[in-house]
Amino acid sequence: MRRFMSVLLLLVFFFFLSAIRSTLYANNITVSNVAITGQSTSAQACKVQFGISWDNSWRNAINYDAAWVFVKYSTDSGATWAHATLKSADGDTNPLDDGTGWSAGSGTALQMVIPSASTDKKGVFLRRSASGSGTVSTTNIQLVWNWGADKLSSDGTTAITTSTTARVKVFAIEMVYIPEGTFSAGSGGGESSCFTKTMINTANATTAPSGSPLAGGYPSGQTAPNNASWPNGFGAFYIMKYDVSQGQWVDFFNTLTANQKTTRDITGGVLNSTGKASDNEVNRNTISWSSGDASAGANQYVGCNFLSWADVTAYADWAGLRPFTELEYEKAARGTASAVANEYAWGSTANTQVTGITNSGASNETATNSGNITYGSHASVQGPMRCGFAATASTTRQQAGASYYGVMELSGNLWKRPVTIGNTDGRAFTGLHGDGALDASGNANVTNWPGTAASGSGFRGGAWGDDVTNARVSDRYYAAYTSTFRHYNYGARCARTSP
Repeated sequence: MRRFMSVLLLLVFFFFLSAIRSTLYANNITVSNVAITGQSTSAQACKVQFGISWDNSWRNAINYDAAWVFVKYSTDSGATWAHATLKSADGDTNPLDDGTGWSAGSGTALQMVIPSASTDKKGVFLRRSASGSGTVSTTNIQLVWNWGADKLSSDGTTAITTSTTARVKVFAIEMVYIPEGTFSAGSGGGESSCFTKTMINTANATTAPSGSPLAGGYPSGQTAPNNASWPNGFGAFYIMKYDVSQGQWVDFFNTLTANQKTTRDITGGVLNSTGKASDNEVNRNTISWSSGDASAGANQYVGCNFLSWADVTAYADWAGLRPFTELEYEKAARGTASAVANEYAWGSTANTQVTGITNSGASNETATNSGNITYGSHASVQGPMRCGFAATASTTRQQAGASYYGVMELSGNLWKRPVTIGNTDGRAFTGLHGDGALDASGNANVTNWPGTAASGSGFRGGAWGDDVTNARVSDRYYAAYTSTFRHYNYGARCARTSP
């Protein structure tokens, strides 16, 4: 659902649009009541105020979920959009701090976790300020937009002034915090191309494994990454709680220029090669576009398939996130628990295949048989399910298909697209974050990310149309498989290093 609000403040007119949808269960994050306050012409800054809510939130002794919140602005009536830079120091008027105790507004008390680098103020994490679980609902949160550091969205070079007219969109993505710590890469089971079981016990990704049991910065038998900062999963990071939904993809797509949209259009091309070749529903994908804004159609809450590696990285760059590595994938799934041979993301070798869909396309879509995983192209489920389809406030980890840390659908539904350690281009990855801006063609342009040719990327976690064995946490059959295709099994998910 979209909400619109306009405010006239000093000489700058801001039109606010929250581009987040509301749902009933897990993938329901909602931004509301966007407003402007605290305009300062001398500081060239103002405050973007809004409310936020999402269900099935938690914070406990192990970890927590959070919302990654960022702002896009337009200075040409919505024709082009740019990423807003947030301000980290503005005296007494600045509500941002170092993340150790900030809270604001009424409702659920939240803290703000802010990127530490002065050049990386592209968004903030909002998390519960105390242990608890349930629905988050907080109003009057304020971010400081440092509009003096940004440029007109139409040309990217001309300074914004007090006579500039700007429109703003506030976006939020549900994330899960994965804490620092040792974990097992590889389960010791019979998964295809499984890592030799190695404890990753240092953030230095070039530390050679040794000892008994094996331990180091990368798995035994693999080639060391090119740099010590390669994200090997030991250090703390955030990962998206769900795959990108069709609604989220359209919200992203609709901020692009006409030329960028042509590049990122998934509705045309050749089926299972360069697109889905239709504006009608194909394998549960209901996105349509010919010109102007795209429509998500009936399945806006369903995971977005037909996404190529170039699509994944474009979304990550646009959102100020990054791809994750295959070692981070295993950490997010297995956590610090002892590895179970041939386990799925919920820590067990047992699974319940989804055999039918209840409330198809709705915000409460679920499996008719209470299944927790899609695989094998079941005749009644010819595509991905709703993001978070198996989770409710009362489901167990296995019933929900949840990982050790509460990440959803890391086994099944859609292929996850990590950076691989099994390829030279993948080992060159340094974990830089996107800056919110794509190149003129609509591609990511971040240094040392695997490029549009997809060399250095791979696949983990299986999908609705593939064999269930691919969904095992340590299965690496396609871990270094290079594909530029848009396929009905391919989805997107992103991460970000913890501040």
